[in-house]
This record gives sequence, structure tokens and C-alpha cells, in this order.
Amino acid sequence: MISWYLAQASSYAADVDNLILLIGIIVGVWFVVAELVLFGLIFKFRAREGVRALYVAGEDPKEKRWVSYPHHAVLVFDIIIVVAALRVWNDVKIWSPQPDEQVRIIAQQWAWTFVHAGPDGKLDTPDDIRTVEDLNVQLDRTYQFELHSKDVLHSFSVPVFRLKQDAVPGRAILGWFKPTRVGTFDVQCAEICGIGHGLMPGRIHIRTREQHLAWMAGAARPTLASAEPAATAPALPTPALARAVTGGTR
Repeated sequence: MISWYLAQASSYAADVDNLILLIGIIVGVWFVVAELVLFGLIFKFRAREGVRALYVAGEDPKEKRWVSYPHHAVLVFDIIIVVAALRVWNDVKIWSPQPDEQVRIIAQQWAWTFVHAGPDGKLDTPDDIRTVEDLNVQLDRTYQFELHSKDVLHSFSVPVFRLKQDAVPGRAILGWFKPTRVGTFDVQCAEICGIGHGLMPGRIHIRTREQHLAWMAGAARPTLASAEPAATAPALPTPALARAVTGGTR
């Protein structure tokens, strides 16, 4: 409904946007009505010379209806919002479709590590592909992510997916997404996680099947050909960051 000005790149992004739009319309309409009534009454009952103020106790049923009718209407709209919100929450957080692939996301101060299933499509095998700051996924493929934090609270946020999930130390948190738009988009940490919080951006690259297979072929570890034990993570921007990211990672 509102994708014409807000980029949407996941299967449930439109549902989240429409829920927010529904709440905005309901609250906005009532706000405008309430303000019109307020200023109308202020103008109608403004102070006038020779006119005494009238005390209204609010006990007359005709007077009470101006409060009770809007109150009943607010309750009805509250129920509509709650039902719509629970439906979206169930679809995004409670129910999960059968995944086509898994990806592991590891947050730490102040970097993202992504472990992709290699050509075999399975995690924790010798052909896993590890990247820092760059998550690589395929268009129209359902992913289950396993989210970890190595130190403090972080929050994995992909605005274009309308996805935000806290990462809690000591817990493996599962979630899912299905990319629906090719491109490169932002990955953010949406939880204040220390002095370097603002320096913890990442990127998600969504490619077609052919493009993704080409990326995977170029990024796959040499172990596919040599049958040697799995190597450490690929070269990182700096030695310090390499030590920080690879140390203790599953």
C-alpha cells in the first residue's frame, strides 16, 4: 500500500507497513476530530461581556453521551488494532515457514559476522562461508537466521525488511526472512551497545540465483578442492578486527 515511497524487500515488509498505516489513520482521524471539537467549543463558549459562565456537572445523560460514545468507539478501534497487530506478530515472530537455507549471525562490539551455508546448503560443514559486515542472500529464498551475541545486548535490524531482533548473550535466537528485491541495503545495530555503537553498520546483498551462485563460487573456501581442515575466516579489514571476530566464534 505504501511501498511507492518506502522500499520494501521482504515478504512481510508490506504487512508491517500496513499495520503502522492503519494505526496512523485511526489515531490521526481521532486526533483531528478531537482538536476540531476542542477549538470549536473554545470559540463557541468564549468569554463574552454580560454572559455568565455555566457550570456543567456532567450528570445529565445528554451530557454524558459526549464522553461515552467516543469512549465506546475508541474501544472498538483498539480491538481492531490489537487483532491486526497480533496477526502480523504471529506471521513474523511466532509462525515460521519451512526454510530453504540457514545463516548464522554473530554480533559483538562492534562488528557483524555472518556464517553462510556453502554449496552444500548446510551450516557447520567445511564449505561454510564466513564474512564480516556483509550478509549475502538469494532472492525469493526463505532463510532461517540463528542470532548470537558474544558480549552485550545488540539488535539485528534490517530496515528494508522491517526486521528487528535483539541479540542476547548466551542465547541462540531464531527468526526468518524471505528477500523479495534485488539490491544492497543497510544492516544496523538498533541497540546502544557501547562507545562504538554508531560504527557498527553492515550490508545485506540480495542477488538473483545466478548472481548468488557466482558469489558463492568465488567466496567458497579452498577446502572444497584440497579436502584440508576448515580454515579460519577470510581476510578481514584489519588484524585487530580479525582477532576480535574470529576468537571464540562457533
